Amino acid sequence: MALKKWYIILCMVGSLWWVAALAQAMENDDCLGCHGDSFITEGGKAHLYIEGEQFSKTSHADVGCTSCHSSVTEDHPDDGVKPSKASCEECHPDIQETYAQSKHAENAACADCHDPHAVKSHHALSGFDENRICTTCHDRAATYTSHDGWLPRTDLHLRAVPCISCHTVTDEYDITLYIERGPRDERAVAVNLASHDELSEMAGGKDVSTLIDEDGDGLISLTELRAFNTSDAYKDLRLWGMMTSEAMVHRYDILDNRWDCTFCHASGSDAMQTSYVAFPKADGTYERMAVEKGAVLDALFGTPDFYMLGATRNDVLSILGLAIVAGGMMVPVVHGTLRYLTRKNRRHH
Repeated sequence: MALKKWYIILCMVGSLWWVAALAQAMENDDCLGCHGDSFITEGGKAHLYIEGEQFSKTSHADVGCTSCHSSVTEDHPDDGVKPSKASCEECHPDIQETYAQSKHAENAACADCHDPHAVKSHHALSGFDENRICTTCHDRAATYTSHDGWLPRTDLHLRAVPCISCHTVTDEYDITLYIERGPRDERAVAVNLASHDELSEMAGGKDVSTLIDEDGDGLISLTELRAFNTSDAYKDLRLWGMMTSEAMVHRYDILDNRWDCTFCHASGSDAMQTSYVAFPKADGTYERMAVEKGAVLDALFGTPDFYMLGATRNDVLSILGLAIVAGGMMVPVVHGTLRYLTRKNRRHH
C-alpha cells in the first residue's frame, strides 16, 4: 500500500509538471503570435520584434516571457499598461556582483551586450562574434591605434585573440580552431570563416564535423588533423586558432600582466595545452569538439622570457634573431680560421 501511495503522488507531481510546462509553452506562443510576426515592426516598432526560433533556443525561453515581464495580462496590449522588465540581477546575482567591479558597469547595461531574446552561451559564439559585440562601443580603428604603440603585429593579435581573453581576470585558456575558407589575406580586418552551408555541401550533407572527425568518435586525433590540413580536397580550407577563455568572467579591466608577452608566449600547464575545433551549426552557433592533446602550436608555449625565433611571426625580431645567431657562430669560425692561418708563426715563436 505504501508503494502504491508513493506511486500515485509521483504521478500527480509529474502531471502537474507536464501541465505547467505545457501552459508555459502556450504562454510563450501567445506572446510570439504578435511579437514573432514581422507586422509588429511597422511604424518604427522594430524593437518589439522577436525572432521565435532564436528565442526558443535560449534559457530565457524555458522560464517564460512573463517571468521577466510579470505585468503583462491577458488584456495586453489593449490595457495600455507598459510591460515591466525584470532586472538581470534577479536571476544572475553573482554575475552582476562581478560585473559591478569593472569599469564597464558605469557605461553599459547587460542588454547593451546581450540580447535577452537571442542570448547565446560563451562557447556557442565564435571569438570573432564576441569581438563584434565589443566593437558596438569600441571603434576598431581606435582600438588598433591604442594597441599599436606597444603590441607587436597588432593586426594579427586582434584577429587571433578575443578581447575578453586579455581584458578579463580569467586564467583558464585553451586554443579554439575555426575553419577558414578562401585565400588568406594578411591585411584583412577579419578572418573569413566558412559557413555551415558551405561545409555541409563539402561534407555531402553529412554532419560538418565529419570533414575532420572521420571516424565519428567525437574526438579529433592528430592523425585526423594532419589529414585535413594536407588533403587536396580541402585545399581551400584552413584552421585559424584563437586563444579563448575557458570560462566567461564579467569583470572587464586593463590588467598589468597582459602587457607581458610571456603571459601568452610561455610554457603552460597541461590544461593550457587543450584545444578544440569549433564547427558552425545551422542556427549560426558553434559546437566545439576536443582535439587530442599535442595539437597546440609550441609557438604559444615557448621558453619563458625568451623570444623563440619565428614563433610569433614577427619579421623584424626574426631577422635580428638570425643576425645574433649568425654572429655567435662567426666567433668560433673566425677564431679557428685565424688560428689555422697563423699556425706556422705560432710554431716558430
